[in-house]
Amino acid sequence: MENKPISRKLRLLANLMELNDGNSFKIKSVANAGLKVDKLPYPVAGKSFAELEKIDGIGKSIAGKIIELLETGTMAELEDMLARTPEGVVEMMGIKGIGPKKVAIIWKELNIETVGELYYACNENRLVEAKGFGLKTQDDIRKVIEFTMASNGKFLYARVLPEAMELLGQIKGIFPDGLVEFAAEFRRCCEIIDKLVIVLGSRDQEIAFTTLLNSTIMSDITADKNHIKGKLPNGLDVDIICVEKRYFYKELFTQTGDDEHVQAVLARVADIVDQPESEALIYTKAGMAFIQPELREGVAYIERAEKNDLPQLINYFDLKGTLHNHSTWSDGINTVEEMALYCRDELKLEYLGMCDHSKSAFYAKGLSIERVLQQQEEIDGLNKKLNGFHIFKGIESDILYDGSLDYPDEILKKFDFIVASVHSILKMDEEKATSRLIKAIENPYTTILGHPTGRLLLSRKGYPIDYKKVIDACAANNVVIEINANPLRLDLDWRLHQYALEKGVWLSINPDAHRREGFLDMHFGILAARKGGLYKERCLNALSLQEIGKVFGKKSGKSESR
Repeated sequence: MENKPISRKLRLLANLMELNDGNSFKIKSVANAGLKVDKLPYPVAGKSFAELEKIDGIGKSIAGKIIELLETGTMAELEDMLARTPEGVVEMMGIKGIGPKKVAIIWKELNIETVGELYYACNENRLVEAKGFGLKTQDDIRKVIEFTMASNGKFLYARVLPEAMELLGQIKGIFPDGLVEFAAEFRRCCEIIDKLVIVLGSRDQEIAFTTLLNSTIMSDITADKNHIKGKLPNGLDVDIICVEKRYFYKELFTQTGDDEHVQAVLARVADIVDQPESEALIYTKAGMAFIQPELREGVAYIERAEKNDLPQLINYFDLKGTLHNHSTWSDGINTVEEMALYCRDELKLEYLGMCDHSKSAFYAKGLSIERVLQQQEEIDGLNKKLNGFHIFKGIESDILYDGSLDYPDEILKKFDFIVASVHSILKMDEEKATSRLIKAIENPYTTILGHPTGRLLLSRKGYPIDYKKVIDACAANNVVIEINANPLRLDLDWRLHQYALEKGVWLSINPDAHRREGFLDMHFGILAARKGGLYKERCLNALSLQEIGKVFGKKSGKSESR
């Protein structure tokens, strides 16, 4: 068992103890241990009781619980708490904005035991009757429940990728001479997937159909005309479309683009294209250049394809460095040196931008002014010994309520670059939220606007802002906009990339890595960037070390010599 599920079990236990009026000292101890386990740079599985109890923040009692969890998959105390708590009440604790104390009131004072009952109570205006709940809290809870309801049956691209690739491999193994490819949302690299579509072209369609129908590669397998449907272990619906080989590329084209895109292309085809030898031939017959699958959303690129003016989409190997990353100086898992060596030796990059949290992010060990100077001294030392690689001194500076950054100018000017991000007070009206961002953008030290909408996919909508005004402000102040590559964010949304590019704004694909493995999220950032039509000439971290050094030097007013 890995650290994260162990941490989740401990935190669940702490919440249930609080919900059931447990000992406050013990609750705090278990909760802190859960956080500690999550941040450890090594797995606790395999550690002995004696080794575990010596870890700061764990001790004998928690060590015993961890050993029990590793050996049995659960903890007796946790099972006892779960048995005493209605399942729906446990589910309520997953609702953002209400902790164990409020859930206890909902359960014990309002006698509400399911999320459905809670939603009904919000609509009936009953929640305001309870202590600590007002109209705004009630409305926020209602919106979160509605958002969760809408998310049912939807999955993040990154979460379904491993199982999708495994399924594709199994199908290719069954039909080594067949043509097999993803289609629909997955092939278009959409950030959220509700169905996995695969097109299979076989020499004998009937044999292929029967073979899949009798296979065990999916659960709940059913047949519908030439479609084989089933489910992956994660619950994602799968639709495998079986056709003869000669119709494969026509079917693949039809199933890949959204309806508007497919109809727009076919409407331009003068000749009948019944058995094309490639998708490219269909576009050629329509009088346009081949449009990459990622761009087949609507008609946005149709006119450009007719003019042979499509962007040369960015790819992973265009990236020369990585910006916006965290280390053990704030809430990261690895040291600055470990992060740098991984980037240089494993990823073959030229530079790393360290952006630990600023002082306002106390919850993430944000850096005081004194610690900023200490970290910069460490980075200077590392740069002297890291041959062929450079660490840029950055910070993820919190955008405060009024739009200011949380260091004085004499400290801000010491950084090579600054990522300005909102992390707190997310609930503002559109006008205030927009003006807050614009003030931060207008700060002469702001280099990059970090995760600009604050969204968490399938969990939290972005805060309301006038996107065009924010992008226009970035254009006017030479501020880069981040494409946060964390698959939970992918923020800035790809639908806004073209407007930013048209306004002359540069974008930066940033992993927001908190550990070495986090750098791999750049792959998902690339997919989002490609959907938005980004090309390397307008991507900040596609610049070479020398080029980006000049950009940072010009922005900060420093002369640059690397």
